[in-house]
Amino acid sequence: MPNNPVRIGPYWCGLGKPLVVIAGPCVIETEALCLEIAHRLAELQTRLSVPMVFKASFDKANRTSIHSFRGPGLDRGLEILAKVKQATGLPVTTDIHLPEQARAVAEVCDLIQIPAFLCRQTDLLVAAGQTGRPVHVKKGQFVAPADMAHVVGKLEAVGCRDILVGERGTFFGYGRLVNDMRAIVQIQALGVPVVFDATHSVQEPGALGGVSGGNRAMVEPLARAAVAVGADALFFETHPDPDHALSDGPNMVPLVQLEPLLRRLLSLRAVVESFTHE
Repeated sequence: MPNNPVRIGPYWCGLGKPLVVIAGPCVIETEALCLEIAHRLAELQTRLSVPMVFKASFDKANRTSIHSFRGPGLDRGLEILAKVKQATGLPVTTDIHLPEQARAVAEVCDLIQIPAFLCRQTDLLVAAGQTGRPVHVKKGQFVAPADMAHVVGKLEAVGCRDILVGERGTFFGYGRLVNDMRAIVQIQALGVPVVFDATHSVQEPGALGGVSGGNRAMVEPLARAAVAVGADALFFETHPDPDHALSDGPNMVPLVQLEPLLRRLLSLRAVVESFTHE
């Protein structure tokens, strides 16, 4: 059986543990931007006493258009993530798209992320699972919650026990995602902690022609619902100026709004925990 809770750097995520927050920009735009965001997250970690993990992608290999910005690539991206980790002390995570990227990423990152569109790719899962790092697999928009048992099984088969599953909505027709909050409970029944991806859940794939759209006004309502249901972690993409971000701007949370948002969600979490401890 998978481990629950799962250790991510100095933190634990899962049964009986505090709510974990994974946050950062969608893509690594510049070193300076990543450090700006990471230092802000480190401040929030201290001020709110919330376990915080920094996330940014070195490559967005699934952009809608071939002309869209993808990121600095593996080598430069890992160099920047290493600097973020050293400068802030935050654990870091990023996603991989190819099996051969797993080992290099594991040398820098505390958590390896598998993108939703690639969650069934056996070779990718095996490579990630063999690194010894915890693995966060985002449930594909086309996958039923119960079918993530097969994904968990692939990781277990290569000795990986530190597994998290991300929930980020399910396709509902063309260009729309919906969230069935039952999925959080159903995935937790597989024995793994669940990360609720609040910002990708409001994405509108391909809605702006060559790029995806989104509705960031719906991030907080969905995050509140996920906390109420009992999600183990929350995932937010955030940026100082989302409207000018190079990827996923419409669904990212403005960095200045993240603290009040987290305060409200942590207050709700405390209420939920008070019921579970009765």
